[in-house]
Amino acid sequence: MKTEKYDITGMTCAACVAQVEKSVRKLDGIKELQVNLLTNSMTVNYDESLINSGVIENSVTHAGYKATIKTNNSVTKKATTANSRVSDEEQEMKIRWWISLVFLIPLLWLSMGKMIGLPLPAIFTAINGVLLNTLLQFLFTIPIVFINYKYFSSGFSKLFRLHPNMDSLIAIGSSAAIFYGLSVLLQMAYKAGNADIHAIHQLSHDIYFESGATILTLVTLGKYLESKSKKRTSDALTHLMELAPKTANVIRDEIETEIPVDELIIGDIVVVRNGQSIPADGIIISGDGNIDESALTGESMPVFKTSGEKVLSASINKTGYFTFRAIKVGDDTTLSQIIHLVEDATASKAPVSKLADRISAVFVPVVIGIALVTFSIWMLLGYSFAFALSMGIAVLVISCPCALGLATPVAIMVGTGKGAENGILFKSAEALENAHKCNTIVLDKTGTVTTGKPVITDLVLTPGISADELLKTASSLEILSEHALADAIVAEAKNRNTGFYPSSNYKVYPGKGVAGEISESVYSIGNKQLMTDLKIQMSGFETISADFARMGKTPVFVSKDSNIIGCIAVADVLKPTSAEAVKKLHELQLHVVMLTGDNKQTAQYIQKKAGIQQLIAEVLPHEKESTIRQLQNEGKKVIMVGDGINDAPALTRANIGIAIGAGTDIAVEAADVVLMRSDLLDVVTAIKLSKSVLQNIKQNLFWAFFYNIIGIPLAAGVFYSVAGWKLSPMFAAAAMSISSVTVVLNALRLKNFKVTAGNHSTIAQSQPEEISIKTINNKMQNNRFNFKFMKQKTLTISGMSCGHCSARVEKTLNNIDGVEAKVNLETNQAVLTLSKDVSNETLKTAVDNIGYEVVDIKD
Repeated sequence: MKTEKYDITGMTCAACVAQVEKSVRKLDGIKELQVNLLTNSMTVNYDESLINSGVIENSVTHAGYKATIKTNNSVTKKATTANSRVSDEEQEMKIRWWISLVFLIPLLWLSMGKMIGLPLPAIFTAINGVLLNTLLQFLFTIPIVFINYKYFSSGFSKLFRLHPNMDSLIAIGSSAAIFYGLSVLLQMAYKAGNADIHAIHQLSHDIYFESGATILTLVTLGKYLESKSKKRTSDALTHLMELAPKTANVIRDEIETEIPVDELIIGDIVVVRNGQSIPADGIIISGDGNIDESALTGESMPVFKTSGEKVLSASINKTGYFTFRAIKVGDDTTLSQIIHLVEDATASKAPVSKLADRISAVFVPVVIGIALVTFSIWMLLGYSFAFALSMGIAVLVISCPCALGLATPVAIMVGTGKGAENGILFKSAEALENAHKCNTIVLDKTGTVTTGKPVITDLVLTPGISADELLKTASSLEILSEHALADAIVAEAKNRNTGFYPSSNYKVYPGKGVAGEISESVYSIGNKQLMTDLKIQMSGFETISADFARMGKTPVFVSKDSNIIGCIAVADVLKPTSAEAVKKLHELQLHVVMLTGDNKQTAQYIQKKAGIQQLIAEVLPHEKESTIRQLQNEGKKVIMVGDGINDAPALTRANIGIAIGAGTDIAVEAADVVLMRSDLLDVVTAIKLSKSVLQNIKQNLFWAFFYNIIGIPLAAGVFYSVAGWKLSPMFAAAAMSISSVTVVLNALRLKNFKVTAGNHSTIAQSQPEEISIKTINNKMQNNRFNFKFMKQKTLTISGMSCGHCSARVEKTLNNIDGVEAKVNLETNQAVLTLSKDVSNETLKTAVDNIGYEVVDIKD
């Protein structure tokens, strides 16, 4: 199977789309076909063994249009081509409108000036000047017809092929008015030869040059306004394309060179300075910078990135300097993939548009039939030929199905563009339409509801050891480990700038922990089983493991020689916005389910904290897909949100699959919607945007149908005999143009769609809490250990110069009720464990009174 994209020229309305689809779809080997009026494009998926691109192009040509394969240009070339095509269309319509208007004004002055009270020279109003007036009207009509010849060449061509379109209606209507006027002009010339002035005057009332010319001019005005509006609908996509830098600075053979971005290859070392755009996806190898990724992710705040972290194409280095190794270039970059997704979505069709397509296929022939019937009835009723012709022309002109053809694609274009601006990528119009129709949402836990990255949540200390000392000791051994829990401990130690002790005799206990020597003491770090195996005295820590497990936390015990000196609790915590997002999903009447392979006890704690209604835990990766299928069998329409490889089958099975945080390549491929940020609030935004787009499409279709339902009977004169209502061809043309512009402008209202933002107070509550630091007092009371939870403070003190100074400060602080202090002369710091609330002022005064100064106090 092969998928190709084509540019289609000659399409002007929904009937054109229907004809192209009909012509191509009848070919053997066509599997999928999408034709888009807004972008004048066609996407075809076909069997190469049965047909080829040449056959497809010939089929389009046979239908009266032209198809050319889209070239796979770079993003920068696409931007230039897209801008050029849209601008050229707008400029062409602008020129045609102004030229038409220049000639229409004197034409209307000559034909209608006397009726509306405008002064006309006597030579044009006198009985013997009527012929001259009519001749001049004809001469002013010729340039208008010439500049708008496309309506005639396209319209009659499609009519003769028995595939009439919107241009056919305009061509028939305006031609009928002009040729009828020309026939009257010839009659007037004949009468002038016989000096029949009275007949000439009577004939002058049946001239319709101004009607034909006005139809062409007003339709062109509508097309011009439509092209301007259509340009705005593609602004988001064009803006994305323009983000791609044109050049890149690379280091080759140890020399920095500026090259066109199209010449970048994988493995190139790229230099990015302050204020420059990043030309490819890559990994930073030196330096750092604050990266603005707002155009790709919608995240307004710059992200600090340093060596080893990934950077994305088209993001901007706001401050800093770094070099990175290119890992994705050209059409494989994140920016290019986003553009492809948006293009595919805008070119695809929403299911709701099928109704418009079915009607469009027969609409124009039916309208021509109605116009002929209208003309015939008025003639049979005894009205003049001119009156009946006027009614028939009005029906033709007012019925042009422009609005019908634009109703869906403009809304899809603006909706997908609005989503892309905020890092929400819909891969098809069907996904955009159907996302809000689901009633159940299934959330993967790790990386979706939670951060997916373990962090330290609690420290439990024994008397005499500080939080920094415990972390420094643990990280000195864990830095040699590759375990995720070890990463969390080392990261916190680096964050606190504790430094590391030199260690030796490092030993790994698989699945349990590690051990080693620091300053001639043996330290072991690991789970409860490791402590048991090594016969370490737990001294009051026996119940901690169960307590932390109930809270979804993993305890890591730290021992020195044969005694426990502390415990570090590590957990995968909720993302800051998860609880708020779940709350908003409930407000959207969605049943929220969390699906995880994690143990039930841990998952229940996350479920409760996030406010999720239903939990399905301890599910194996291959069982996730069957779980989704089971929910669907219960009659539920399911959205699945995930980020991992093991989520891909479930994402595919769900009615709508959403890959969050750009996920893995496999998850992105399987999903219907891709979120660039790892934020569940974007899921809420995607669902709300889906609802807004469908509402907009329905509004557009309603007005397009309603307009024709009212307009055609009015133009046909149904109300003429009852109320005297008659629609002239000129006003019919104006109404037709206004309807198309109205539909486009209504779709543009989607640009005002508000992205879902969380309630800041609620989000603040769901932020990961500060690390809880507690001290355990292991004195025996009634054969049980008494746990006392303490508060810790660190004082930075100036003026200490020897051991006598530090001992004096330590003694002074320990004399304060509720304070247990340990002073380190090397760091000039005193670590205090408080069993009661002691104010900073009390501590500062006590130290100041003995001749030293407290310069900083940290809780």
